[in-house]
Amino acid sequence: MQTTLTKRTPVSLYLAVGLTVLVSFIVFLVMQPAEIFTNNTPSGGDMGAHVLVPAYLRDNLLPSLRISGWSNDWFAGFPILYFYFPLPALTIVLLDVILPYGIAFKLVTIMGLLAMPAGSYYLARQMQAPRLVASMAGVAGGTFVLMESYAIYGGNIKSTLAGEYSFSWAMAFSLFYLGALLRDSRAGRKFSPLAALMLAGMALSHIIPTAIVGGGSLILLLFRSRARALATWGLGFALAAFWVVPLVATIGFTTDMNFSPLRGFGPGTGGPLPTELWPLLPLAAIGLVWSMWKRYSVSVLVLTTLAPLLAYPFLSGKLWNGRLLPYWFFGVFFFAGLAVGLAALTVYRRMPARTWALVAVTLVGSAILILPPTTGLEQSSGWARWNYSGYEDKDPFPEYENLMATVDGLPAGRIMWEANSEMDKYGTPMALMLFPFWSDGHPSMEGLLFESSLTTPFHFMNASEMSDAPSNPIPGLPYAGFDLDRGFEHMQLFNVRYYVTWTERATSAARLHAGFTEIANPSPWTIFQVADSDLVDVAQFTPAVYEPTDDVGAIGRAGLIFREDEELDDFFNGAVEWHSQIETIDHWLVESGPDDWPRVGEGLDGLGATAPISAGGTVSGVVLDDHRIEFDTTAVGVPHLVKVSFFPNWKADGAEGPFRAAPAFMVVIPTESHVELTFQRRWYENLGSLLTVVAAAGLAVWMVGERRKARRQPVDRLEAAGPHLPETP
Repeated sequence: MQTTLTKRTPVSLYLAVGLTVLVSFIVFLVMQPAEIFTNNTPSGGDMGAHVLVPAYLRDNLLPSLRISGWSNDWFAGFPILYFYFPLPALTIVLLDVILPYGIAFKLVTIMGLLAMPAGSYYLARQMQAPRLVASMAGVAGGTFVLMESYAIYGGNIKSTLAGEYSFSWAMAFSLFYLGALLRDSRAGRKFSPLAALMLAGMALSHIIPTAIVGGGSLILLLFRSRARALATWGLGFALAAFWVVPLVATIGFTTDMNFSPLRGFGPGTGGPLPTELWPLLPLAAIGLVWSMWKRYSVSVLVLTTLAPLLAYPFLSGKLWNGRLLPYWFFGVFFFAGLAVGLAALTVYRRMPARTWALVAVTLVGSAILILPPTTGLEQSSGWARWNYSGYEDKDPFPEYENLMATVDGLPAGRIMWEANSEMDKYGTPMALMLFPFWSDGHPSMEGLLFESSLTTPFHFMNASEMSDAPSNPIPGLPYAGFDLDRGFEHMQLFNVRYYVTWTERATSAARLHAGFTEIANPSPWTIFQVADSDLVDVAQFTPAVYEPTDDVGAIGRAGLIFREDEELDDFFNGAVEWHSQIETIDHWLVESGPDDWPRVGEGLDGLGATAPISAGGTVSGVVLDDHRIEFDTTAVGVPHLVKVSFFPNWKADGAEGPFRAAPAFMVVIPTESHVELTFQRRWYENLGSLLTVVAAAGLAVWMVGERRKARRQPVDRLEAAGPHLPETP
């Protein structure tokens, strides 16, 4: 008689799944699910400005078969999704097919947080921890996101609500990546693409977790399973190459925000030892030693936990040391979870082998890890309610809505608005960055994604001249302070058409200035039209090429722009100096140009004496589109300044150039009466896209082959068994 055997699912697996779901559900409750499923426009911190990016991807980039491209919406133009991470934005667009945009956006922002418990459990299991131990590690890794001692580094709820939701995505991917890589690296196990897919997802979500976890895993696993690690890295890189290769190729055209590194360690310093971490540190130390004694595969996680702590006192520059700390915090939580799990397992093994005993130790261990962070929450729920209730739920929303409707009725043109932190009552101090989101044809001079545009520092210098209480976010710049005369000259330079004031000081000064005409008063704002200026100017003087005499500009040496231990962008320092010398604003400064153009060095001596150009000329038919600028000119052979941010993807037809010009614009020399600049894909973008297509196609072929092998195996086993006679009843 034929007997069928069934394998019972172990209770420990049910408990692991239940705990993972429970911790994710707790996080979900903290994030205010009622607000998440309300159709509105998310606000709060950077998140309140991030809403523009996926919408631009949906409406402008994808219809032109692009994922990265050019946007004129912020900073006189910037390369969008070149230096910021496309996978979360693409997911928002995908969900927007079936869900309202606001709900799709909010769901994507919490996905990384909700995946942390599962990622932590999976990683612990692949470290060869038993299910009970892995369950406690999963609980601890999930409760890490409830940390409230920091709000911008990444990984926790507060950072996510501040706008760092891409970081939480990458952090979750990194746990699955490490787990899959550990699984594949075991002796005798063949390669699978899961680790490569997780690596690609991590890279397309945030570069910092990719650098920390990817680098750490490569260094260690090369010695353990070199071929498999290299294959994983090769496939993962190739799958993300369409975005990673252009990022690497153009990283030099970003703005360094010059954030000062953190230097303290204890509470209140923003450092690695906040008070809420103290109770976990002894447990983490025990978990680290105990798991190593048990020979769990924790070496990579030890590195990713301790390296940020060791690097913290020394790191400065573009990689801000605070951004590394989430992996230190997570590691402490994770190893504390291993300690609780190992203790629970030890207790269980001394109890009767009964289901109730397993359930009891699991629940007690979970309570030890869950109750302290959940009962200590003070801010996360309130932040989530503020963000996810949206702009529309704020009491003064009618004022904000009236401003946007008023601007939408104006002719197209760039907008400079007075910065002020009091506008947080509308949802975020960055609320007016959404002029191009709510209206058509009205770019905001200030935007998010600061590092993406070379114009960013110069905008903030302009904002200090036009605002009573500016933010001045980049340390070291020579901010002039409120000065509407200087501000007006710079508004002309930047082709700004509208100036929106908030304070009485700015409003009164603009009313008295001949360059501003009051055109609307959507209280509490006042809108002024700036005297006409042109997007394209004809040179009055021969441009001068900036050639500093040494590797560090005078401003840099003075410590006004960058710290002395950093590699400096010489032209940037010259451009800052040029921008500050308002009296020579008509004498253009360029990074390179024809041999017959004059050269100036540090201090810009001789710039005001450059030769005048008497030819004159008229520019007409100016068109500014998403990826195209064109104009007609009567001044063929004369330099023209195009007031759009420089980036190497711009190519000129009918002109020489473009040459990078101060402050961050482009100069072209027309060779024909009609000039067109187009934002084109460069060779490195084509190379990256080719690598991704080849990798994706190769992966698809491999998966089809594996599927066929899996289908063939039962037939092969049957044939190998020979003839089969039916059993006699």
